[in-house]
Amino acid sequence: MPVEILSQSQCHEYFDSIQQAAKALGVSDVEALFGAHFGALTRFANNTIHQNVAEQDRWISIRVALDHRTARATTNRFDSDSIRAAVEQALALARSAAANPDLLPLTEPSVISETKRFDAPTAAATPEHRGRAVTEAIRIVESAGQTAAGIYSTGQSIEALFNSRGVAAWHAETMAQFSITAMADDSSGWAKASAVSRESFDPLALARSAAEKARLSHDPQEIAPGRYTVILEPAAVLDLVGQIFGDFSATAVADSRSFLTDRLGKKLFGDNIQILDDVAHPLQAGVPFDGEGVGRRKLTLVEAGVPRDLAYARSSAQRAGVEPTGHGFPLPNEVGEAPLNIVIAGGSTSLDEMIASTDRGVLVTRLWYIREVDPYEKIMTGMTRDGTFLIENGRVTRGLRNFRFNQGIIELLNNVEALSPSVRASGEEAFDMVVPAMKVRGFNFTEVTRF
Repeated sequence: MPVEILSQSQCHEYFDSIQQAAKALGVSDVEALFGAHFGALTRFANNTIHQNVAEQDRWISIRVALDHRTARATTNRFDSDSIRAAVEQALALARSAAANPDLLPLTEPSVISETKRFDAPTAAATPEHRGRAVTEAIRIVESAGQTAAGIYSTGQSIEALFNSRGVAAWHAETMAQFSITAMADDSSGWAKASAVSRESFDPLALARSAAEKARLSHDPQEIAPGRYTVILEPAAVLDLVGQIFGDFSATAVADSRSFLTDRLGKKLFGDNIQILDDVAHPLQAGVPFDGEGVGRRKLTLVEAGVPRDLAYARSSAQRAGVEPTGHGFPLPNEVGEAPLNIVIAGGSTSLDEMIASTDRGVLVTRLWYIREVDPYEKIMTGMTRDGTFLIENGRVTRGLRNFRFNQGIIELLNNVEALSPSVRASGEEAFDMVVPAMKVRGFNFTEVTRF
């Protein structure tokens, strides 16, 4: 059975204790963020399961506000004495903080859309379930003469926000993730998936995909750096294009630290680029309210290549004279807000069709070590890994040595020739998103790496 980690009624009871402690100290404006997580992980390497771990934790972060000052204190103890001590600490910190004349009152209650993201079988997954799946995945890789490593994790979490103005937001969610790397003598392959329900992906199919990539990329050849037509699988799209979304912040734009400064409403990308932030998308995950207790709105970040909407916290929305979008982070913070539920609209071209339509190009499984070179033009550098292939005459013909790239994301999103249907993708460099594979012309590889 799933472990009940922190129910909605328990949050109500704990917040009653927090309010009582605050009132006893002369504080009327108080907010509490609740978090709880139970997760378990099966880790494997060298074709052997070598670790099974489980962790359960929960915490309360209490913020008080008085005289245009605010501060918070956090505790993982839920007894009345610990709660009172956390309220006292938050109050002491607030009194020592500088006054902020722009500090807003606590959030008033508003409509928060319900998103059902709790899957009982995922919450109840046992070490035996994960162990069986991992064992079968290892056998697939081992039978190909390769070595498997990776993780299979399952868990559940809750997030809640209560305040003395009447906000009472609570959300429960499950998450499963499987990642596998298949390693041969001179090549490797990789696959990864995550979902609210563990039944939404097949660990054995992922193992077969990783093993096939390792097989096809054996004896990798070197080709000259340069500009190539490149097909980026969804994980590679996530890792690279995912670098830009912190810039869709009203605070970042106002501070002139976003590449969108002076560019909103202007054509920046190709006509085929449509990007949303949509917490309600069926392939998405996450909490339907933000760190201030405001319900998340759907945003059209890019429409036909034109940047449109920004994420607004309450403070940035007030400065701009607009409504907050529900993308703020818990106060106090210096960041402001950001979209967290990215959906890049896809097309109707399959990955196989992209390959078949390419005379000469490169297929990229994923990217890593991505770093920013030019923040305004969003030029990034990084490397390919775990499955880089040459395409010739519409066929994958051989594995390639990995490349380093130096590529502007603005330029890339102007050069997209085809899009696959969008899927939920997992990577290493950014949070999970719903993205398509992309066929891109003129992708800039600058050198061949040593491995």
